[in-house]
Amino acid sequence: MLSSSQPALCNVAVLYRQQHSWLTGWLRQRLSCSHSAADLAQDTFMRLLAKEQLPALHAPRTFLAKVAQSVLCNHYRRQKIERAYLEALAAMPELVAPSLETQAILLETLIALDAMLESLERPVRQAFLLSQVDGLGHAEIADRLKLSVTTIKRYIIKASARCIVLDDSLDLP
Repeated sequence: MLSSSQPALCNVAVLYRQQHSWLTGWLRQRLSCSHSAADLAQDTFMRLLAKEQLPALHAPRTFLAKVAQSVLCNHYRRQKIERAYLEALAAMPELVAPSLETQAILLETLIALDAMLESLERPVRQAFLLSQVDGLGHAEIADRLKLSVTTIKRYIIKASARCIVLDDSLDLP
């Protein structure tokens, strides 16, 4: 008996055979690095494999380019986080800098947190960041975002719950 995910796997396999080389070239033009292009092409197809079902594709290259563009944005975002993290580490006195293992764990956590925050609706993310990063109270946030205090509380609870789920999902020592 076929599972509902098998047709999607077959479509991705065909798409991979037909378009992998094209996609890698498309990414190489944007990255100027064949290794990164190959990695991101694989990430693009892995993203497609994670979907339950692919839409009917009348323009597979347009579809792949759109998915790859999202993967590319995530790549650039990760690089930006890594650069900021490395700059913060470089500014720390060597005696208080975390171990290499802790640095790797912190970077992984930062990237996962960024992805989780990015997945939140914009007002939820804004309310949460204004609360947690800027230290604003509910009334100040409500005033700034032109929403009710009740809505702000709901948004912050929603984002906090996602942080707890993220924390539980990270496989950290």
